[in-house]
Amino acid sequence: MSQSYKDKKVITIGIVSELTGLTHRQIRYYEERNLIFPERSKHGNRKYSFSDIERLMEIANQIEDGVQTYEIRKEMMRREKQLDRKEVKKMIRGQLNAHFKIRE
Repeated sequence: MSQSYKDKKVITIGIVSELTGLTHRQIRYYEERNLIFPERSKHGNRKYSFSDIERLMEIANQIEDGVQTYEIRKEMMRREKQLDRKEVKKMIRGQLNAHFKIRE
């Protein structure tokens, strides 16, 4: 399965800064706080995706509303667990349907 264009890490921090209005320092701080996870090029440059940009905008809005970074991280982890559970349920349902030859 190929990666969605939204998840490809190809955007530099300068472009991300221009698109979001965040400073390089803010973006790096959110990375330090484990809120965003850029990849690194072979030269060590950070690379972001459109999904990362959307997440950064969510983070910036929450910070503006007074939410602390640790609270944002806790909520992100809760959401990820929920998604993981949904994926497992979907996979099990698919396996059961295949085993019993059920079509949805």
